[in-house]
Amino acid sequence: MSAQTKFQTQNVPVAQIVGALSQALDITEGQPKGHSARCCWIGLQIGEALGYAQQDLSDLYYAILLKDLGCSSNAARVCAHYITDDLVLKREFKKLDGSLPKVLAFVLTHSGMEASMAEKFRSIVSTLRNGKEIVREIIDTRCQRGAEIARQMHFSERVAETILSLDEHWDGTGNPEQKSGKQIPRFSQIALLTQVVDVFNTGEGRLQAVEEITARRGSWFDPQLVDVFLKLAEDDLFWFSLADEDLPEKIHTFEPVQMQRVADEDFLDEIAKGFAQVVDSKSPFTAGHSDRVMIFTDLIAEQMGFDPGHRRWLRRAALLHDIGKLGISNAILDKPDRLSDKEFEQIKLHPVFSAQILSKVEAFGDMVHVAGGHHERLDGKGYPNGLKGDEIDLNTRIVTVADIFDALTADRPYRAATPTAKAMAILDGMTGSAVDPRCVAALKQAIEKLERLPQSSNEKLAQTA
Repeated sequence: MSAQTKFQTQNVPVAQIVGALSQALDITEGQPKGHSARCCWIGLQIGEALGYAQQDLSDLYYAILLKDLGCSSNAARVCAHYITDDLVLKREFKKLDGSLPKVLAFVLTHSGMEASMAEKFRSIVSTLRNGKEIVREIIDTRCQRGAEIARQMHFSERVAETILSLDEHWDGTGNPEQKSGKQIPRFSQIALLTQVVDVFNTGEGRLQAVEEITARRGSWFDPQLVDVFLKLAEDDLFWFSLADEDLPEKIHTFEPVQMQRVADEDFLDEIAKGFAQVVDSKSPFTAGHSDRVMIFTDLIAEQMGFDPGHRRWLRRAALLHDIGKLGISNAILDKPDRLSDKEFEQIKLHPVFSAQILSKVEAFGDMVHVAGGHHERLDGKGYPNGLKGDEIDLNTRIVTVADIFDALTADRPYRAATPTAKAMAILDGMTGSAVDPRCVAALKQAIEKLERLPQSSNEKLAQTA
């Protein structure tokens, strides 16, 4: 098998890719495995009950699976305001009905254990004074970003609009634009309803889920839509099917048959870029990290003579190498001080999470060793598995060097960016013990070539990147 053929992917169902990657969004929202898949299944039952055509069901299918595409973009803001673990807070926040007493009680009980009472008091006062505006800002950021990423991945405008208006309420009390009634896209109402159903059914049981939907009839939700759901909820088979533990892995089989989409190489690139943006949006200190690692990876691969197909595959691997960071709290990612041993143990889990997520995606499954091993060292002192020497393949070594170089030359919570020359000197010092000398040499040669280009060429290259 040629290198070109080895690194090409053909005829992979889009539903399989999106269904698997939706579990990464579940992690970011602090939801149990399969939250998006279960919501999608509920939404399809409602859509079919409403007599939707195949095209409508296809848009609804992808809109609900991707409803949380923008979820990482507000994580830092959530963490800063509520002084707590954003993953735990997001999970619990979905249960609130928006009433002020419950929100205040929530702030008090969910502020971090390390937060002083003075800090908690300031958070409560801020919520009292600016609570609605803070929530609107947080939701607006999430919805706008999610819709933007959906468009960039070439999903339909209907899918993007559904994500944009996910948190609007029938009575106009939702966010971000306080739309009401039929101003709200129908699919947004369905998606939000499925979210409430799954959160309460998973956490407290079907009776509580039905009670919550009934209580929000006419306030959060279109009464007609609630009635359709309540009719479905009368059937025990509905709840039995929803409880299927294999549903997350089977959700791709529920894509409307007549509208099944197959991913080509260009689509796989867009999916990788889209989810890289989800990852990098999680922290202001990682903005653009995956894109830059992709660029440095490609420069190394080009310098080492890799063929175009191999380079394209490596670019995707670089874009997705940190997807496991979606499972790490911003309280740790954005901490300006030295991490405690316990916190560092959490950080060391992100390549494990990356490998677990990508292993579920057939099109990206051969990238697992890169995502899971980009913090390993040649001397065996890396993590998470202490691999050493030949146990670390060349593709992983390349991404490791690109990742370290970007980490050094970008601003971080605990230090300013390191100048390029000093960063290269640090990499030279790590050569042989931690990183591959061939990869470091290739990066150095590639950067030297770029520096010799005329200024106009450099600007054009930056715009292309």
